Amino acid sequence: MDALDAVIEVFTWLGFGGAVALGILALILWAVDGTWLPAEALVDHEDAETFVRWYDADGDANSARLNDHDAADLAGVDRVSIWYRYGWRDRMRRTRRPPALTGVVVASAGLLALGVIALVTSWVLLFVRG
Repeated sequence: MDALDAVIEVFTWLGFGGAVALGILALILWAVDGTWLPAEALVDHEDAETFVRWYDADGDANSARLNDHDAADLAGVDRVSIWYRYGWRDRMRRTRRPPALTGVVVASAGLLALGVIALVTSWVLLFVRG
């Protein structure tokens, strides 16, 4: 049983330690990402390229060329909701948060769950043996 206790202890520390480390990384990614504001954009299909055009909070006109994946998703669409980077020109994306941040948060939550499960398992074994 000492080996099982050691394995559970390792999973507890890995779970909680990894969750804290990835949580700090998520916080850094969130802070570095900056401020993004919502806007309604017009989709402009020109020749083989697709652009979105919108007005920012200051009333300035902005335009950004879409990558091939987003252009295919917006084929035949005239308007789309976007998020643009406040204080920057012609920077936009279709999601509020970057996909990398979402992945780090999910991984952190998974490690936290591992730590909690290992801790609860350790307590259950402690009371079952006692």
